[in-house]
Amino acid sequence: MRYLYELGSSYANPEVRKALQHYYGVLTSKEPAWYRVAKRIEVKIEGSLEDLWKLHNEKSKEMMELRNVKLDWVESRPPASPNYLDLKAEIAKRMLKSCRFCEWKCQLDRTQRRGVCRLDYRSRVSSFFHHFGEEPPLVGSTGSGTIFFTGCNFRCVFCQNWDISQNAYNGMETDPKTLASIIKVLAGDRCLNINLVGGEPTPNLHTILSALTQVDINIPILWNSNMYMSEETMKLISDIIDIWLPDFKYGNDECALRLSAIRNYTFVVKRNHKWAGEMGDMIIRHLVLPNHLECCTIPILDWIAENLPGRLVNIMAQYRPEYLVARYPEKFPEISRRPYLSEMERAYNYAKSKGIIYEPVS
Repeated sequence: MRYLYELGSSYANPEVRKALQHYYGVLTSKEPAWYRVAKRIEVKIEGSLEDLWKLHNEKSKEMMELRNVKLDWVESRPPASPNYLDLKAEIAKRMLKSCRFCEWKCQLDRTQRRGVCRLDYRSRVSSFFHHFGEEPPLVGSTGSGTIFFTGCNFRCVFCQNWDISQNAYNGMETDPKTLASIIKVLAGDRCLNINLVGGEPTPNLHTILSALTQVDINIPILWNSNMYMSEETMKLISDIIDIWLPDFKYGNDECALRLSAIRNYTFVVKRNHKWAGEMGDMIIRHLVLPNHLECCTIPILDWIAENLPGRLVNIMAQYRPEYLVARYPEKFPEISRRPYLSEMERAYNYAKSKGIIYEPVS
């Protein structure tokens, strides 16, 4: 059981508690983390990948029926062997032979070569620690247990973590057993959550799921992502993630292609935001880019207000010229400066006018 002071002052706000109801329930030991529920569903793992997907579709219905159970239901039952989470891990492992973890769908055999994410089958962790720079509901007094994976499926010209996102080898090789140990250490140090980020967690799906099969601690699992996952990945994670921290960068495909080298951005990210919003709690992040209010910020806020009402939104002012923008400002003149105060005030005021609840970083 957590002490109330560990949760932080955000939970004095009834709107925050309402928006993060399940997450708050896990923190206060009233509800189980959903990956633990998955471990109580017995399966029989055999057959082809197609057979496993059929079984997954059947068991996902059972999982949905159990997502309202209380913590004592989980605590009174040992994990099944094998179980629904084992099934997810096995599917992800087999998907590596023709990778479709993200919407690049490169279909490369990552057991033999690196994919678009610059990773083969080996995951690498750059660092893990108590992160106090995340949104207040995720931090409290003990921090977010943040695990930074290397590699990314985006090529953002302004990436602030470019040293690990664009250099997949800038980290420690981490197998599922090691990652499980990292999760146990962070949970044992009373971090509020396990925050899977990078880089990008998506290329490391197989390692993450396999690691969770080796853990049975009641701590929320947080997916901190650019949300460019494939439908297959969303099926594997959508019913076991307790809280989502999705990034919504661009309001149109042209900006996404020019600044992150990503195609079909808005369709994929909108689909996945809606999917995640239907399945769990979330805090949506939007980083305000200078000179991009009309093309990105306002369309994004309009879409959130219409499609994800009541969700917390962090409208972020932390943009600064980094990576390629810092090296070649003449190539990206419109984003070669920080946002003006007037731009941020306009973004905040517009969010308020649309009834959006925003929870800025403290």
